[in-house]
Amino acid sequence: MLPKYNRVLLKLSGESLMGDRNFGIDPKMLEQYAIEIKSITDIGVQVAIVIGGGNIYRGMNESETGIERAQGDYMGMLATVINGMALQAALEKVGVKTRLQSAIEMEQVAEPYIRRRAIRHLEKGRVVIFGAGTGNPYFTTDTAGSLRAIETNAQVILKGTRVDGIYSADPEIDKSAQRYDKLGFSEVIAKGLKVMDMTAFTLCQENNLPIIVFDMNKPGNLLEVISGKPIGTLVS
Repeated sequence: MLPKYNRVLLKLSGESLMGDRNFGIDPKMLEQYAIEIKSITDIGVQVAIVIGGGNIYRGMNESETGIERAQGDYMGMLATVINGMALQAALEKVGVKTRLQSAIEMEQVAEPYIRRRAIRHLEKGRVVIFGAGTGNPYFTTDTAGSLRAIETNAQVILKGTRVDGIYSADPEIDKSAQRYDKLGFSEVIAKGLKVMDMTAFTLCQENNLPIIVFDMNKPGNLLEVISGKPIGTLVS
């Protein structure tokens, strides 16, 4: 099979690793994701990954926790490194070579993020996992995903979620919600659709980087997206 994309950035939410749990990491989800990612590296696709930390820590309301926003955001960044380490272990267990890079230096567990080194790893067929977001508070992992995708010349952002695309409303609440196959960047803004936060979305729009939102939890979907099948919703 000839893939439609040669280099992609896969954006996963931390919550997706919980599976049916209320907190933490479900080993079954890790294993499933590792197998899915291996299926596309096996056909020569270069894969970079950004993963959130919401399954471990979410920057909560300062008035409730007493933790100021910047401090809470740094705590969330550390959670993404924990998830990155877990995904790295799962990928290496199925025979995929990986590198974990962190935007916050922690040399015992991850390489520092260096753009040229990341690109070199991708060229050598290693999966590169980017941890600790952008290394700055007030930016989400969506923004980190957009930024790293642009920096490493990825052809597309694959946003793996629990739903099979972008809808006019939340399909888990509104059963009459309409699903879109394709959207333009300006359409997403005009319709007020929530694809990713505005900073991340604007980065993609300005750099003409397409986004595909798809259901990551359905086995085989990632390979189908890579092969160019109309899975999920394409924003371009």
